[in-house]
Amino acid sequence: MTRASEVRESGQYDVVVLGAGPVGENVADRAAAAGLGVAVVESELVGGECSYWACMPSKALLRPAIARADARKVPGLRQAVGGPLDAEAVLAHRDEYAAHWKDDGQVAWLDSIGARLHRGHGRLDGARRVTVTAPGGERYTLTARHAVAVCTGSRAVLPDLPGLAGARPWTSREATSAQRVPDRLAVVGGGVVAAEMATAWQALGSRVTVLVRGGGLLPRMEPFVGEHVADALTEAGAVIRTHVSVTAVERAAGTGPVTLTLDDGSRAEADEVLFATGRAPRTGDLGLETVGLDPGSWLSVDDTCRVTGTDWLYAVGDVNRRALLTHQGKYQARVAGAAIAARAGGRTTLDTGPWGEHAATADHAAVPQVVFTDPEAASVGLTLAEAEATGRRVRAVDHDLAAVAGSGLYAEGYRGRARMVVDLDREILLGVTLVGPAVGELLHSATVAVAGEVPIGRLWHAVPAYPTISEVWLRLLEAYRG
Repeated sequence: MTRASEVRESGQYDVVVLGAGPVGENVADRAAAAGLGVAVVESELVGGECSYWACMPSKALLRPAIARADARKVPGLRQAVGGPLDAEAVLAHRDEYAAHWKDDGQVAWLDSIGARLHRGHGRLDGARRVTVTAPGGERYTLTARHAVAVCTGSRAVLPDLPGLAGARPWTSREATSAQRVPDRLAVVGGGVVAAEMATAWQALGSRVTVLVRGGGLLPRMEPFVGEHVADALTEAGAVIRTHVSVTAVERAAGTGPVTLTLDDGSRAEADEVLFATGRAPRTGDLGLETVGLDPGSWLSVDDTCRVTGTDWLYAVGDVNRRALLTHQGKYQARVAGAAIAARAGGRTTLDTGPWGEHAATADHAAVPQVVFTDPEAASVGLTLAEAEATGRRVRAVDHDLAAVAGSGLYAEGYRGRARMVVDLDREILLGVTLVGPAVGELLHSATVAVAGEVPIGRLWHAVPAYPTISEVWLRLLEAYRG
């Protein structure tokens, strides 16, 4: 093993990490804590997508919208929050959470753990070798004694449509960093980014139109989730059109409004258009071909996040397509960092059992996710349809969240729904889905139940506090027992 101070001149490290987002940072942290010399290569901002163009700025935009919506349902408070949001203040708050798109603090943190930052574009150049092209054009090579970890994340995908390039569409990056509120915003897509950004910009004063190719919002969650979110967006003034696809895009005079031609022959006009139509791995220019892999591909890995067919290359986070979520990527990074350190220390047998520190097993069946819309949506594990597709004997148990005492105290007119999916043979939970105000704070209890495979009989003795919305757990168990 080498220390960072020993590798600054040689270009040799124990571990080279490509990408300094939350995933790369966590791999570097775990490896450095184990005494390994670590290099981190980053072509943009240290902190990555989540810090500057995703999780942090999007939640900073959404929190005022959700807080106002909740406050308007509280007697004695609704009259005080009847006016519009202060868009300028919200955007300024967002800018603070994005550190004004400067990464000084993150760079200082990397330095504090002993990792060496290399600014520039890194490409694989054969086994355990990374060529870095610095911003000024200088090229040099880093060599990894033990491992290279690809933590480059994913990027927004734009469809191949006539006129799209000239229309300068928003992707998730522009949607979270825009400096003014467009009068009209068209959102193309029905997934998480589309639903959250429609919520945020509608609340900030845009007239939002959502164009969904399928039958509704958030199609990867239980069907009732998208229905609740769509109803709330519609009540807020947004227009949602389903079963429509965009066939062409045109921006007038280069700076004027955008016209979208739809496959039903109609048109939609907006001042800005956001395409939230999927993600692709940022692996197109990483030199994968030099190690026998396909450029631009998702990278297949084992549960230690080591790339299939290699003994030195790791792919962590979005690039392995197991779960495109920051918290899951960081979880994988902790596992991968521990596995790299163990192997570097000569261990040939790792703790890769169901709950082992060297295995990312939660990615298989216990992935939690919160969608920060109004109302919030939260899920972990399998939906009913997914569980049925596995061939298990399963049962879905639902409960109206409005019937829980704590929900009425939280807000008048509270609307929501909870579902747990039960494996009838093992009597454990395979999945839990909730939609309603503040349900994101209920999700970790569900995650513990699913990930821990806690028996239904044991959950009966986990008594929820009264009067809280978490009392829904008692009502779901009562409904299951009949």
